[in-house]
Amino acid sequence: MIALELITKILLVGLCLPLGYLLATTIAASRFRKKNSRVCDPLHLGVLIPAHNEAAGIGPTIKAVRACDYPPDHLEILVIADNCTDRTAAEARKAGALVFERHDPDQRGKGQALDWFLMNHKQHYRHLDAITIIDADVVPDSAFLQEISASLSHPEVQVVQGYNGVSNACAGWRPALCDAAFNVFNHLRMAGAAYLSGTAVLKGLGMGFRTPLLMQYGWPAHSVVEDMEFTLLLLRDGINVHYNPDAVVRSEMVTTGGGAASQRSRWEGGRFFLIRRMAPSLIRLWISSFESRYLYALFELAIPPLSLLVLGMALATLSAAIWCPDWIVLAGAQWLILALYVASGQIQRRAPLTTWLYLGAAPFFVLWKIPLYVKMLLCRQSGHWVRTQREAESSPAQQVIQENRVQSLPQTINTGIEAGL
Repeated sequence: MIALELITKILLVGLCLPLGYLLATTIAASRFRKKNSRVCDPLHLGVLIPAHNEAAGIGPTIKAVRACDYPPDHLEILVIADNCTDRTAAEARKAGALVFERHDPDQRGKGQALDWFLMNHKQHYRHLDAITIIDADVVPDSAFLQEISASLSHPEVQVVQGYNGVSNACAGWRPALCDAAFNVFNHLRMAGAAYLSGTAVLKGLGMGFRTPLLMQYGWPAHSVVEDMEFTLLLLRDGINVHYNPDAVVRSEMVTTGGGAASQRSRWEGGRFFLIRRMAPSLIRLWISSFESRYLYALFELAIPPLSLLVLGMALATLSAAIWCPDWIVLAGAQWLILALYVASGQIQRRAPLTTWLYLGAAPFFVLWKIPLYVKMLLCRQSGHWVRTQREAESSPAQQVIQENRVQSLPQTINTGIEAGL
């Protein structure tokens, strides 16, 4: 009994650290203001789209880019048809994009494709002022290009990350909860980190770069989580990633159980791997410089997924009610912080009513994830690419295609995760 009481108290005290950070992030996010300059002329902007077997979706994506409120004579669309076995290249050319075909099956991956283009085809983009990178299955909001241009026109901004949202939040409880998670993880956490440390993180799409930076770096990150790997390299070199919540791109989330399980296994497996690989490097960087941004980056990496945090809090609260009732007040305060954190993300992103209503299904979502955690602990992750079933394959009426890829994780610094639930 004494041992159980001690374990309960240790668990409750231990939870104060991540929840304290989430509270600080929530407060900081409310004070965040983006950096941009609207007095400058629109930049000559390139939209770079890496695509692998996206024949059905690349045309609509290019059409959506051209529909953005941006001067057509200041816009160029560049598509990397990477190891495609379908009509991706032909459909992209038909839609008016400049297409670069890459065939290297031994070096598959988004990072490899981007690096190949940026290092070997500089003559095709060196005249551009800036480049924004999106995936072949997203829909940008009409103001997306304007906002990227305005951010990169600011003298302090070399890299900017927009907000990645969900396009089908009303399609069921799974995409609705993804929408809630993105509102927290892709906005509130980004805004809070940017305010506290001066830098956010790259999310893999909806990001923009000044052209000279890409000409210098290429894309040196080749892991399955190449976005955050590049973030760490920029962080090491003193280059901040700025956040613009009004530069919005939206992706379709899976609605089926099988597709969601595949997607979540990839995200969570990547998270746990990244903690092991990145934490020592960030600690060394912080010790050698004592710069707070490395410490904030470490916190961002180490904070557990929201589902895992909720499981720990539920266990601690139940144990406190049984073994040490005097500590139940602390458990209650922790639940209030969590509720404020989640609600603040929805309020700041003006979440639709359906997202708020489906938050009631969150406990079932947490229970659904327990077997995934168990499977990840007991089973070795495959090193092969895993393709999640697309919504368009189960519903022919839908146009937007989503493909999730998993490849072996290299023995380099890796980072990045896409959702926080």
